[in-house]
Amino acid sequence: MTTLTMIARVADGLPLAASIQEDEQSGRDLQHYQSQAKQLCRKLNAQSPDRCTLEAGDMNFHYLIAEGVCYLFLCDASFPKKMAFAYLEELHTEFYDQYGKRVTTVTRPYSFIEFDTYIQKTKRSYVDGRARRNFSSINTELQDVQRIMVANIEEVLQRGECLSALDTKASNLTSLSKKYRSDAKYLNTRSTYAKVAAVTVCVITLIIYVRFWWL
Repeated sequence: MTTLTMIARVADGLPLAASIQEDEQSGRDLQHYQSQAKQLCRKLNAQSPDRCTLEAGDMNFHYLIAEGVCYLFLCDASFPKKMAFAYLEELHTEFYDQYGKRVTTVTRPYSFIEFDTYIQKTKRSYVDGRARRNFSSINTELQDVQRIMVANIEEVLQRGECLSALDTKASNLTSLSKKYRSDAKYLNTRSTYAKVAAVTVCVITLIIYVRFWWL
């Protein structure tokens, strides 16, 4: 499976470490994906969503932002999203422990390239078939991956649309959806009350009519 892992500083997109695994039989242009990954890292900022999935045809970019660092993983679209983010979480924990205090001071790209050894070892534990069969053992406390924003990589890069703007749109849509459900519930309640009131009026009218008829 073709994979790309990149770790970059969010403030300026500076690559800090990377690891590539190319599958020659896939025929994929990995350089194109590398270029997209670098562009994406340069577009991120403090307002960007801290977790996001970007669709790129039959591949997906998953990223996690933590402590001012972006952890990016490119993999097949069929690769389980929860496993991808579990992998990124593990990278973050180890990378921050080793280099957290030095992240803001480095100026040279790939200053922590030696971290590739840990990336390769950790990635094998997730990509390996046996690990995938043990998928249920992954930390269940991970954030619900169904709530992670999904966008298209080409739209983000070509249109120059900021991920923070996409996140705002997603939040606005969520708010509108909640307002719609609230309004619908209110209208349904009013309709029920109106029906009950109409039935009550009819019953009272009938009782009064019958009472006076028999008097």
